[in-house]
Amino acid sequence: MISAQELARPRNRRVYYTVLTLTVVLFVAVFVFPLYWMASSALETPREFAAATPTLLPKSVHLAAYRDAWTQMDIAHFFLNTVYYAAGGWFIQMAVDVCAAYALSRLRPAFGKFVFGAMLASLMLPAAALLVPLYLTVNDLPLLHLNLLNTPWALWLPGAANAFNIYVLRRFFDQIPADILDAAAIDGASRLQVLLRVVLPLSRPVLAVVSIFSVVGMWKDFLWPLLVLQDPDRQTLSVALHRLSTSTTQVPPTEMIAGLTIAAVPMIVLFLVFQRHILGGLSAGALKG
Repeated sequence: MISAQELARPRNRRVYYTVLTLTVVLFVAVFVFPLYWMASSALETPREFAAATPTLLPKSVHLAAYRDAWTQMDIAHFFLNTVYYAAGGWFIQMAVDVCAAYALSRLRPAFGKFVFGAMLASLMLPAAALLVPLYLTVNDLPLLHLNLLNTPWALWLPGAANAFNIYVLRRFFDQIPADILDAAAIDGASRLQVLLRVVLPLSRPVLAVVSIFSVVGMWKDFLWPLLVLQDPDRQTLSVALHRLSTSTTQVPPTEMIAGLTIAAVPMIVLFLVFQRHILGGLSAGALKG
């Protein structure tokens, strides 16, 4: 937007870096301040939290809210539930999406373009419009007539075929040179071996991106687990926190905020660790060399 010649002038350079610094600070404050406010509010006593005049820094640090949230609210149990659901959902989603994308990209099945177009068309539908048919499906699984409510399969199966992930994977698979796959086939590799030994090792960047999206989506999902996991012992962390906040048992506000902070920490850490993989995997193009 600004040429190197313009930046070479001292006055323009000062104005440019001043505006850039203010913009970065503003965006950081908008995104980071709510997280800071949530984490610091749990360090206050309930009386300090309910004060009419909020304070930017806690007057005193109290870690009891985090300890009580972990033990008394049984956050550890629901945390492990969520980890289990997210891990299982990631495994099933990756298995289905990778195979579907590979088939549409390289195997060229009959009506493959129609199937792919129908998958992309499903992205145009709001998630709320699919709740009723999905619920009826897991309540009485077609052909098998199984009730999947209050089971992990009620979370895993509806999210197995993710249209966005299939689109991203197929886009990457299309850009793998055909000569590499043909050479593997000439060496005697089957189509499954080509997928496992050639395509997947070359697709590590995009697989990392899809994995992150899958785990984050399973972790933060609220409405669907609220509908299908009615047994309190099997609920995810987000659903359990909502149930505890509306229960007759009085939960201190600082303790509830501590639970929310604990629920948010894993995904924040995941993003900070793999943010380069997210940007690099989505922009990954044709192979070099």
